[in-house]
Order: sequence, then C-alpha cells, then structure tokens
Amino acid sequence: MDKKLVGIIAGIAVIIAIGITVLAIPNSQITPQETNEKIGLVVNSPSQSVTLQSLDQIYSEAASSGIGRSNVYLFWNLVEPVRGEFDWKQSDALMSFNKKNNLKVTLYFSVINGETLGPFPSWIGKPPIISIGEDRVVSVLDAILSRYDIIDTVILSGQTESQFRFNEQNIPVYKELFNGVYEKTKEKHPDVKIGNSFALHQVINKNLRYIVTDLAMGDFVAFSYSPVDTLNDIVKTPQEAKEDLQQVFDLAGDKKVGIFELSWSTSDFVGGNSTEQTEFLEKSFEFYTENESELEFFTWYRQYDRPDGTCLFEEHEIGEDKLSVGGSGFGSSEHVIERLNQYICSAGLINSDGTPKPGWIEFKNQIEMIN
Repeated sequence: MDKKLVGIIAGIAVIIAIGITVLAIPNSQITPQETNEKIGLVVNSPSQSVTLQSLDQIYSEAASSGIGRSNVYLFWNLVEPVRGEFDWKQSDALMSFNKKNNLKVTLYFSVINGETLGPFPSWIGKPPIISIGEDRVVSVLDAILSRYDIIDTVILSGQTESQFRFNEQNIPVYKELFNGVYEKTKEKHPDVKIGNSFALHQVINKNLRYIVTDLAMGDFVAFSYSPVDTLNDIVKTPQEAKEDLQQVFDLAGDKKVGIFELSWSTSDFVGGNSTEQTEFLEKSFEFYTENESELEFFTWYRQYDRPDGTCLFEEHEIGEDKLSVGGSGFGSSEHVIERLNQYICSAGLINSDGTPKPGWIEFKNQIEMIN
C-alpha cells in the first residue's frame, strides 16, 4: 500500500495507543458546553502513547477552544476484522470523548486512500474498485452510524485525486460504487451527509482539477490543504494560501464545501514559522467568515505537535496492513518523505511539551469572535 492522507497519522496514533477495552462514558459524566458545530480541530496526543486520563484532558482542552467537531479516522480492517463481527473497543473510546465534549464527528472511512484502496479486512482481500461491493460498504457504514449518533458527515474517499491521476478509466466505476453506497446509506441514515475529499494543494500543483469536478458527488466536496509544493516546502504567503482556498468553490460546483484538514507547519526545515502560522489562521478565518453559508465544516489540522521523527514512517501498520508513503502524492524520495515528516510533526497549534504556540491563542480568539 503506498499512500495516505496526512491527517490519518493522528487518528491511527490515538487508536493504536489506546489498545484496551473501554466502555462508553456514562451520560451522567457528559457535560456539554456551547460549541460551533461547523468549526473543528483534529484532536491528537503529543506522544505516540497516551493514557485514557490524558486523552480525556486533551479532548477537554480542545473543546475549551469553542470547536464543535473533530475528525475520527476509522479503518474497515480494524472495525470489522471478521465478516459480520465488529470490534468497537477502540472506536468507543474516541467517540465517548467526542460525545462527552459535545463534539460532532466527521468520519473518515477509507474505501479509497490516495493511491491505495482500503485498507480492507483480510476476509475481503485486496479487491479492485469494481469488486469492492457496495452492499458490504453499506453494511459496515450502517453499523458505525447506528452505533454513533454524533457522526453527521462521512468522507468515503480521501485524497481521491491521487487514485485516479493515472487511472482515469476507473472514474466511472467509482462513481457507480459511490452512488450505490450513497443512496442505500441515506435510506438508513437520511441526516448523515456523505462526500469525497481531495488534497487541494496536490490538485493545484499537479493540475488535477478535472478529477475533482468529475467526482464532485454526494452532499459536499471536502478538501485538505497545506501551503506546500511537491517537495513539501512551504511556498505560499498566508494571503496566497487564502486565495488557494477560494478555488474550492469553483471545483465543487453546486455542492457545499468541507474543509477537512487545514494546516500550516511551524518547522523552519520546510520554511515554516509561528508568525506565518498565526497569520494564516487569521486569513483562514476570514475565508470562513466570508463563505460560511457555503461551508459544511471547517477543521484545522491539528492540536499538538509531535517530537521529530514520530509523525511519519515509510511503512505504517494498520492492523495487518501497511501504508507507505510514495507515488504521485507527496513523492517517494527520501528527501520528500523527510520534509513531509518535518511538516507534520510541527503542524500543531500546541508544542509537544504542552506550551501553546501563538497560533493556539489566535485559534481560540477567532472562534470566540465568531461565536
């Protein structure tokens, strides 16, 4: 397997680190507060391992900013390792923390993950798109959505442009799969919105706009965005990055837009710094305010930095499957992988030692002004 979304690393790290059975938090312990359901944050720990107590504090800290949503990355091979038998112990923990803090959830469910399909459970194998089977997808989505009523949006395919860059002949096949899953899932869960996600910077850098417009299906079109070139160096000013964001509306056509993962790294290794991260936060919230009625959600990536070297590996295990960086997305050279690692590790709003960056203060101030 050779591709992944940047944001998946945060979700995987939290899920794997828990690794124990956790029951849902009782309603008596839930203390909802006023939140903005459109504005989200990718919640993550500053280390590779985390206790439930510290994760509880991390979620509480995130919710204190006034956000009303987070991303949860659930992989099919972890949720349904045996056909018809579901394993909820890890997802119950994450969903309980979201519910406790009155957060809606954008579910990332990777039928497509960039150049990679899946990861799928071993009982499915490694099927091509035409053989995935819409009924199997609907079945697992129905189980997830029936269990967790805080999920209001689902991303079925992530970094979708990379899957079809060299496989345009499969676009009609995926359209048929998506439409079948969409219609059958909406019959069971009419209030849940479903769409695909694209990496806006890759679409711009590699002129893949035609793929986005061809696959602008469902209830919304979602985008991740980093202000980088194909080497993962930051090459935009905050104002130029805001102008990039404005392109999403032309790409989405008549669909609403979701901003799935929005980031600016402070690593000087890739040309980042805390001043420009703060400036981009201000510019990105200007974008949000100017276009709020057209936005389904607006989620910043991410809460915490991680120590250098712990954010990305050439191969990352998810159950029995592995994801490795390479191919037409971020690039396969050691040089490019190193820069992506540096970018991700420093993309948080809080340092890994717990000290807030100026961007964290700006993030909270912007939400307070909106609320």
